[in-house]
Amino acid sequence: MNVTRRDFFKITGASAAGVAALGLGLDLKPIKSHAQTLKIRFAKESTSICCYCAVGCGLIVHTGKAGAGKVINIEGDPDHPINEGALCSKGAALSQLANNENRLVTPLYRAPYSTQWQEVSWDQAYWMIAKRIKKSRDASFTHKNAKGQVVNRTNGIANVGSSALDNEECWLIQAMMRSLGLTYVEHQARI
Repeated sequence: MNVTRRDFFKITGASAAGVAALGLGLDLKPIKSHAQTLKIRFAKESTSICCYCAVGCGLIVHTGKAGAGKVINIEGDPDHPINEGALCSKGAALSQLANNENRLVTPLYRAPYSTQWQEVSWDQAYWMIAKRIKKSRDASFTHKNAKGQVVNRTNGIANVGSSALDNEECWLIQAMMRSLGLTYVEHQARI
Protein backbone atom coordinates (compact mmCIF):
# COMPACT_ATOMS: atom_id res chain seq x y z
CA MET A 1 0.00 0.00 0.00
CA ASN A 2 1.37 3.34 -1.05
CA VAL A 3 0.50 6.01 1.51
CA THR A 4 1.67 9.48 0.74
CA ARG A 5 2.50 11.97 3.40
CA ARG A 6 -0.75 13.86 2.67
CA ASP A 7 -2.83 10.65 2.96
CA PHE A 8 -1.09 9.82 6.22
CA PHE A 9 -2.15 13.19 7.73
CA LYS A 10 -5.73 12.71 6.49
CA ILE A 11 -5.97 9.23 8.05
CA THR A 12 -4.35 10.39 11.29
CA GLY A 13 -6.64 13.45 11.54
CA ALA A 14 -9.80 11.43 10.91
CA SER A 15 -8.71 8.80 13.45
CA ALA A 16 -7.96 11.48 16.08
CA ALA A 17 -11.34 13.14 15.48
CA GLY A 18 -13.11 9.77 15.81
CA VAL A 19 -11.32 8.92 19.05
CA ALA A 20 -12.05 12.40 20.43
CA ALA A 21 -15.75 12.13 19.52
CA LEU A 22 -16.05 8.71 21.14
CA GLY A 23 -14.15 9.95 24.18
CA LEU A 24 -16.67 12.78 24.61
CA GLY A 25 -19.47 10.29 24.96
CA LEU A 26 -20.82 10.24 21.43
CA ASP A 27 -23.27 7.41 21.35
CA LEU A 28 -25.31 6.53 18.30
CA LYS A 29 -27.90 4.48 20.20
CA PRO A 30 -31.42 5.97 20.23
CA ILE A 31 -32.39 7.74 23.46
CA LYS A 32 -35.68 8.55 25.10
CA SER A 33 -36.53 12.23 25.43
CA HIS A 34 -39.20 13.75 27.66
CA ALA A 35 -40.93 17.05 26.99
CA GLN A 36 -40.98 19.49 29.89
CA THR A 37 -44.29 21.10 30.80
CA LEU A 38 -43.93 24.86 30.47
CA LYS A 39 -44.98 27.11 33.33
CA ILE A 40 -46.96 29.25 30.87
CA ARG A 41 -49.05 26.35 29.57
CA PHE A 42 -52.25 27.41 31.36
CA ALA A 43 -51.38 31.10 31.75
CA LYS A 44 -53.42 34.00 30.44
CA GLU A 45 -51.61 35.86 27.66
CA SER A 46 -51.86 39.65 27.28
CA THR A 47 -49.97 42.19 25.20
CA SER A 48 -48.39 45.28 26.68
CA ILE A 49 -45.75 47.95 26.07
CA CYS A 50 -42.38 48.19 27.82
CA CYS A 51 -42.27 51.03 30.35
CA TYR A 52 -38.58 51.89 30.25
CA CYS A 53 -37.89 54.13 27.24
CA ALA A 54 -39.53 55.92 24.34
CA VAL A 55 -39.07 53.07 21.86
CA GLY A 56 -42.31 51.33 22.91
CA CYS A 57 -41.35 47.68 22.46
CA GLY A 58 -44.22 45.20 22.48
CA LEU A 59 -44.47 42.57 25.19
CA ILE A 60 -46.38 39.38 25.78
CA VAL A 61 -47.19 39.07 29.47
CA HIS A 62 -48.22 35.70 30.90
CA THR A 63 -50.21 35.80 34.12
CA GLY A 64 -51.27 32.86 36.21
CA LYS A 65 -54.97 32.15 36.42
CA ALA A 66 -54.58 31.24 40.07
CA GLY A 67 -53.01 33.78 42.39
CA ALA A 68 -54.84 36.97 41.34
CA GLY A 69 -53.09 37.37 38.00
CA LYS A 70 -49.48 37.20 39.16
CA VAL A 71 -46.98 37.82 36.33
CA ILE A 72 -45.10 34.60 35.64
CA ASN A 73 -43.35 35.45 32.36
CA ILE A 74 -42.68 38.43 30.08
CA GLU A 75 -41.23 38.10 26.60
CA GLY A 76 -40.96 40.14 23.43
CA ASP A 77 -43.93 40.19 21.06
CA PRO A 78 -42.84 38.79 17.68
CA ASP A 79 -45.88 40.39 15.99
CA HIS A 80 -45.03 43.90 17.23
CA PRO A 81 -43.70 46.12 14.41
CA ILE A 82 -41.13 47.94 16.58
CA ASN A 83 -39.13 45.20 18.28
CA GLU A 84 -40.34 42.07 16.42
CA GLY A 85 -39.86 39.94 19.55
CA ALA A 86 -36.49 41.30 20.64
CA LEU A 87 -35.99 42.98 24.02
CA CYS A 88 -33.12 44.89 25.56
CA SER A 89 -31.72 43.85 28.95
CA LYS A 90 -34.14 46.11 30.84
CA GLY A 91 -37.16 44.83 28.92
CA ALA A 92 -36.06 41.23 29.38
CA ALA A 93 -35.96 41.75 33.16
CA LEU A 94 -39.43 43.35 33.40
CA SER A 95 -40.92 40.44 35.31
CA GLN A 96 -38.61 41.40 38.20
CA LEU A 97 -40.35 44.77 38.30
CA ALA A 98 -43.70 43.11 38.91
CA ASN A 99 -42.45 40.26 41.11
CA ASN A 100 -40.30 42.01 43.66
CA GLU A 101 -40.80 41.58 47.39
CA ASN A 102 -39.22 45.02 47.97
CA ARG A 103 -41.68 46.81 45.65
CA LEU A 104 -43.75 49.47 47.35
CA VAL A 105 -47.46 48.80 47.07
CA THR A 106 -48.78 51.54 49.35
CA PRO A 107 -47.98 55.26 49.28
CA LEU A 108 -45.45 56.58 51.79
CA TYR A 109 -45.53 60.06 53.33
CA ARG A 110 -42.80 61.90 55.17
CA ALA A 111 -43.99 64.93 57.12
CA PRO A 112 -41.92 68.13 56.97
CA TYR A 113 -38.77 67.94 59.15
CA SER A 114 -39.45 64.27 59.88
CA THR A 115 -36.94 61.48 59.34
CA GLN A 116 -39.51 58.69 59.19
CA TRP A 117 -41.77 57.55 56.38
CA GLN A 118 -45.30 56.47 57.22
CA GLU A 119 -47.76 54.48 55.17
CA VAL A 120 -50.91 56.29 54.07
CA SER A 121 -53.97 55.10 52.17
CA TRP A 122 -54.38 55.77 48.48
CA ASP A 123 -57.35 58.04 49.19
CA GLN A 124 -55.29 60.09 51.62
CA ALA A 125 -52.38 60.31 49.15
CA TYR A 126 -54.67 61.47 46.32
CA TRP A 127 -56.28 64.00 48.64
CA MET A 128 -52.88 65.40 49.70
CA ILE A 129 -51.72 65.67 46.08
CA ALA A 130 -54.96 67.38 44.98
CA LYS A 131 -54.76 69.80 47.92
CA ARG A 132 -51.18 70.78 47.03
CA ILE A 133 -52.03 71.23 43.35
CA LYS A 134 -54.98 73.46 44.27
CA LYS A 135 -52.84 75.52 46.67
CA SER A 136 -50.04 75.98 44.13
CA ARG A 137 -52.48 76.77 41.32
CA ASP A 138 -54.32 79.38 43.39
CA ALA A 139 -51.05 81.00 44.47
CA SER A 140 -49.66 81.30 40.93
CA PHE A 141 -52.81 81.73 38.81
CA THR A 142 -52.87 84.63 36.37
CA HIS A 143 -56.25 85.72 35.08
CA LYS A 144 -55.03 88.60 32.87
CA ASN A 145 -51.59 89.44 31.53
CA ALA A 146 -49.94 92.89 31.58
CA LYS A 147 -51.84 93.94 28.44
CA GLY A 148 -55.19 93.12 30.05
CA GLN A 149 -55.80 90.04 27.92
CA VAL A 150 -57.49 87.06 29.57
CA VAL A 151 -54.90 84.25 29.78
CA ASN A 152 -56.12 82.00 32.65
CA ARG A 153 -52.81 80.29 33.26
CA THR A 154 -50.59 79.14 36.09
CA ASN A 155 -46.82 79.23 35.97
CA GLY A 156 -46.34 77.57 39.35
CA ILE A 157 -46.92 74.00 38.14
CA ALA A 158 -45.26 72.02 35.36
CA ASN A 159 -45.97 68.57 33.96
CA VAL A 160 -43.44 66.09 32.58
CA GLY A 161 -45.03 63.18 30.75
CA SER A 162 -43.78 59.64 30.41
CA SER A 163 -42.37 58.01 27.31
CA ALA A 164 -44.34 54.87 28.13
CA LEU A 165 -47.66 56.60 27.40
CA ASP A 166 -49.44 56.09 24.12
CA ASN A 167 -50.95 58.94 22.09
CA GLU A 168 -54.39 58.65 23.65
CA GLU A 169 -53.02 58.78 27.20
CA CYS A 170 -50.83 61.76 26.27
CA TRP A 171 -53.87 63.55 24.88
CA LEU A 172 -55.86 62.94 28.07
CA ILE A 173 -53.05 64.18 30.30
CA GLN A 174 -52.46 67.19 28.05
CA ALA A 175 -56.17 68.08 28.17
CA MET A 176 -56.25 67.76 31.96
CA MET A 177 -53.10 69.86 32.41
CA ARG A 178 -54.36 72.55 30.02
CA SER A 179 -57.70 72.65 31.87
CA LEU A 180 -55.75 73.44 35.05
CA GLY A 181 -54.06 76.32 33.19
CA LEU A 182 -50.57 74.83 32.88
CA THR A 183 -48.31 76.33 30.27
CA TYR A 184 -45.25 74.17 31.00
CA VAL A 185 -46.22 70.76 29.65
CA GLU A 186 -43.27 68.66 28.54
CA HIS A 187 -42.49 65.09 27.57
CA GLN A 188 -39.35 63.05 28.23
CA ALA A 189 -39.41 60.84 25.14
CA ARG A 190 -36.02 62.08 24.02
CA ILE A 191 -34.05 60.11 26.60
